[in-house]
Amino acid sequence: MRERLADLQVLKESIHSGPSEEATARQHAKGKLTVRERLDVLLDSGSFVEVEAFRQHRATGFGLEHRRPYTDGVVAGWGKVYGRE
Repeated sequence: MRERLADLQVLKESIHSGPSEEATARQHAKGKLTVRERLDVLLDSGSFVEVEAFRQHRATGFGLEHRRPYTDGVVAGWGKVYGRE
């Protein structure tokens, strides 16, 4: 069980770090923050509750079956802004 929990923790960390360092660098080169960086700025620290973090699309064609990022490019959830939900 501990092994499975450790694997889950590694998976969560990879989801939170984004699809790749290159993708994050491209976003920063455009003068933009990543979605998780924007959430950190907008919401109270530690208040964000994410849903469907492990979701992946099932699309095929155009090579999509080989590229299945977690969260499917969408981060959904809720959090507090100045202590309000």
